[in-house]
Amino acid sequence: GVGMMMAERGSEQALARADMSRFLSACFYEPTPMFAEECMFESMREAAQRLSPELADRVRKLGEAYAEQDQQILLVDYSRLFLGPVDPAARPYGSFWLTGESTLMHDATMAVLDLYTEGGFETDDDFRDLPDHVAVELEFLYVLTFRQNQARLQGDEAAGVAMAALQDRFMAGHLGAWIGPFTDAMRQGAQTAFYRELADLTRLWIRFCQAAPACR
Repeated sequence: GVGMMMAERGSEQALARADMSRFLSACFYEPTPMFAEECMFESMREAAQRLSPELADRVRKLGEAYAEQDQQILLVDYSRLFLGPVDPAARPYGSFWLTGESTLMHDATMAVLDLYTEGGFETDDDFRDLPDHVAVELEFLYVLTFRQNQARLQGDEAAGVAMAALQDRFMAGHLGAWIGPFTDAMRQGAQTAFYRELADLTRLWIRFCQAAPACR
C-alpha cells in the first residue's frame, strides 16, 4: 500500500544520507589512488542525486577537482591543511574549534566519546587519531543515520526515536557547532580546488542534515 511505498522511499533516502556521510568521512583521510579506483565520487553522486540537485552538483565538482589534480600536490595540501607540522591551516578536531585550545583530549573530546558510547560506536583499533577528528564525527553521523533507518524498518520506534535524539544532541553540541569555522579555515587555507570543494560540500551537507532531519 501507500504506507509501505512511503516507508521504502524513506528508507532509500535514509540510505542515501548514510552513504553521503560515509563517503564524506573518507575524503578527510589521506588522499590515495583508492579514491578513484573505488569510484567513490560516482557513488557519492548517486547518493546526492537522491537527496538534492545542489548536493549532486557539488559532488560532481568535487570529483572533477580530484580527477584534475596531481596526487602528490593533493598530499601536500592535505598535510599543510590538517597535519602541520607546526600550525595546520585547519585543525580537523572538534575540541579545538569548540574550546579554542589546541590541548588534546579535552572535556569536549570526552563528551563526544560519551555520545559514541551511547550510539554503540567504536573507532577502529588501528585508528591512531583523536576521536573528535572530522572523519570520525562524520562516520558517527553515518552510523546514527544507518541505525535509525534499521530501527524504522524493524518497527522499533523507541530505538528510532533514541537515535534521532542522539543525532540532534551530537549535531547541536558537536559537529554542527564547529563545522562552520573549520570549513571556513579549510577553504581559506586550501591551495587545491579539491579541498576548497570539500570544504563547501561538507558545510552544505551539515546544513542539509540540520535543515532536514532524518524521518522521525
